[in-house]
Amino acid sequence: MLELEGVTVSYGSIVALHDVSLRVAQGDIVTLIGANGAGKSTTLRTISGLLKPAGGRISYEGEEIGGKPAHRIVARGLSHVPEGRMIFANLSVHENLLMGAYLRKDRRNLQPEFDYIYGVFPRLKERSRQVAGTLSGGEQQMLAIGRALMSKPRCLMLDEPSLGIAPLLVKTIFAKIREINQSLGITILLVEQNANLALEVSHYGYVLETGRIILHDRSEALRVNEKVKRAYLGGG
Repeated sequence: MLELEGVTVSYGSIVALHDVSLRVAQGDIVTLIGANGAGKSTTLRTISGLLKPAGGRISYEGEEIGGKPAHRIVARGLSHVPEGRMIFANLSVHENLLMGAYLRKDRRNLQPEFDYIYGVFPRLKERSRQVAGTLSGGEQQMLAIGRALMSKPRCLMLDEPSLGIAPLLVKTIFAKIREINQSLGITILLVEQNANLALEVSHYGYVLETGRIILHDRSEALRVNEKVKRAYLGGG
């Protein structure tokens, strides 16, 4: 569904991604793990059109999307939940969700999406009229995911969904990610520093180190890989 071939990205003279290649099969949850500064967020930002690749190829459902404007990529069915959530703090929960449907041509028929999102995240329904900036970190993450779902994506990219969230809510968020994948069949590319959780919910994983893919395998194989355990899972 999504494929990167030899993608290179630079910030001025600094090369952030070196010849990165990865594949995301339709219906899978694929995770990208690595330390801070490894290039995980840069990878997602490049796929979603926020950064332009200096080299290589990005294809989505067979179409070249590398360097295309971000709004055109969203319109193709590829949504990005950014690190830090980036909700509209002064708008209500309901208004934030409406913003997620901005590009949809069937804006009069949004009720099924509202019903689904409020079913998956009941807290959002309880707080639908509340100003989004007053929500807890976990609730804001639910809202950011819900807002992305309003565009009816076929592929969803999540950047650090556990960041700054109470441990109790982290498990809830990850259970919901799995539920969204299974119930809607949405393909998910997940960037996450909590490697244990990421490999637990995903089907396949890539390990990114200083802008390079150094290892990739089925998630269950990565979980027992000695190098991965030592570097990212706190054991070995």
